Amino acid sequence: MTNTAANNHAINYPELVEKINCWGKELGFSQLGITDVDLSKHEPALERWLANNYHGNMDYMARHGLMRARPAELELGTLRAISVRLDYLPTKAKCARILKAKDHAYISRYALGRDYHKLMRKRLQQLGKKITDYFDELDSENFNFRAFVDSAPILERPLAEKAGLGWVGKHSLLLNKEAGSWFFLGELLVNIPLPVTSNEAEKSKTSNNSCGSCVACIKICPTKAIVEPYVVDARRCISYFTIESPDPIPLELRPLMGNRIYGCDDCQLICPWNKYAKLSLEHDFQARHQLDEITLLELFSWDEDYFSITLQGSPIRRIGFQSWQRNIAVALGNAPFDENIIAALTEKLTSASALVAEHIRWALTQQALKKTPAATPAAINTENNASARLNARLIRSIEKGLPRDA
Repeated sequence: MTNTAANNHAINYPELVEKINCWGKELGFSQLGITDVDLSKHEPALERWLANNYHGNMDYMARHGLMRARPAELELGTLRAISVRLDYLPTKAKCARILKAKDHAYISRYALGRDYHKLMRKRLQQLGKKITDYFDELDSENFNFRAFVDSAPILERPLAEKAGLGWVGKHSLLLNKEAGSWFFLGELLVNIPLPVTSNEAEKSKTSNNSCGSCVACIKICPTKAIVEPYVVDARRCISYFTIESPDPIPLELRPLMGNRIYGCDDCQLICPWNKYAKLSLEHDFQARHQLDEITLLELFSWDEDYFSITLQGSPIRRIGFQSWQRNIAVALGNAPFDENIIAALTEKLTSASALVAEHIRWALTQQALKKTPAATPAAINTENNASARLNARLIRSIEKGLPRDA
């Protein structure tokens, strides 16, 4: 983006906004809003978050600093952001069923199908092209755009909130009164002075913070990663250490993972607003390769070639085979005692990398303790019981509050 578009009197911007909304619907976006790019009020919170090292080893978070709150510096000439959401909840989520089945793998529901990055970016590019064509028809060369889907240092949730798509909840995710939180976000930065989303009635339905006094997401987090309302310490978050971090999973957090091997949905599953969540209309977001109902032992039996081929086009593939096996080994350690688990872990131990082998040895120890419960130290039993009670509470909440997705 190089040119800065001034107010061009040949352009009917309100009419263009109507067209953009229509094009957004045609492209399958669930919602679209337009905002200016002033996020200065979020800079102090971002600075505190980075100073506390809550970003862990996600160095890119700190590397770009306050640029995350300054889209106009990221992309020179930016005047507006077109923010979009796309619902991803699969038709049969089976959340409670799989969390109950300790020998099965729980994978965050956004990752059961194809990778959303390419799908959304392609559609945002198509939206940008439609706007470009509109300008070309008027012989105007002022328009430039750039599409983002988790691909740039940008505060996408505050932008989406400002565009009227919802409000940032206490778990730090965007919430919408009519759609819960099971959706992806994307942005199209543009250099034209589009009218911002201004329908106050519409914005009041989606943007007013309606978390109230509810702290369900904070209380349900198995690792206590939500350290205060709206603030997540990534270093304690299951999504972080199963997806983002290539390092050994902290010992004290391993038992708290349960059977979650890629991401965690607990804070969304407990949220009352997700009873309004929309099912995805996208075939690509439906579960592939039975990942919504597959055993840990079956996944652990995959070799690296099978992992790479089977998960081609999946967001899971990007974590790599070593992290995949590391995560599954921990979940197998958390599973009920099973001689088949011990045999599988033992077999992989000889050929595993140092990282995976260390987690396998931990899992074998956990299985041995389950075989002889009397040998388990009292402190570990107390911690395990507390974790089991929290998980049981979550499952009951899903079955009662989200029966369609249970």
